[in-house]
Amino acid sequence: MTDVFDDLAAEYRQLDAVLAALTPDQWSRPSAAAGWTVADVVLHLAQTEEAIGTRPAEEARAFLDASAEVTVDGLADEMVAAERGMPAEELLARWRRAAFATPGTLRACPAGHRLAWVRTSLSPRTLATTRIAEHWAHAQDITVPLGIDYPDAARLRHVAWLAHRTLPYAFAVAGLADAPVVFCELTAPDGTRWTFGDPTAPARITGSAAEFCRVGARRLTPGQTGLIAEGPHAADALRLLRNYAA
Repeated sequence: MTDVFDDLAAEYRQLDAVLAALTPDQWSRPSAAAGWTVADVVLHLAQTEEAIGTRPAEEARAFLDASAEVTVDGLADEMVAAERGMPAEELLARWRRAAFATPGTLRACPAGHRLAWVRTSLSPRTLATTRIAEHWAHAQDITVPLGIDYPDAARLRHVAWLAHRTLPYAFAVAGLADAPVVFCELTAPDGTRWTFGDPTAPARITGSAAEFCRVGARRLTPGQTGLIAEGPHAADALRLLRNYAA
């Protein structure tokens, strides 16, 4: 894969181009994230970006230290509700400050360093991957309801890798037995082939990488795609697929 920090910066630039062109009315329109406007989605992205770095704000620290008694989604809702109403130009500037600093911050981390992230810790590269996945998914929440084009890019490979890599976590969260060994053979946006896992695995998922990532982001159900799951527990793997760990 290409450099994940460069791809993270590219994802930010693609979303920034969309946000910079929004009208005041579009900022206030409902997004595809239930209960959130477009502005709320951007506020959430700014808040979570502010949690990255050596001195996160108090609110961001609460996000990182979320207790087991609260859901991450519930905490995110509370954080957005607490700061909702910021003017669009201020909100965009806030997100830009946090987001465009992130690739350099993560790239500069020393070898072996891990960063706190929502009840766990991640390597800088893995955290960069999760930020690509988060921004790409929320970009869908913004652009799809507004009818704005947001082309799929080769950096979706990072998102697909994350979804495949976290299958054991997804099965554990669901309270199921050990995750099956799954081989994924996916068609990239440019028509090339991406593979993840052991090709001799008894279970496999094949089809569009873009659809695979949207299932992992819970923006599509498996039944809304042309993805094919074959072998023991492959259908369960596709059903439980997630591009995130919360």
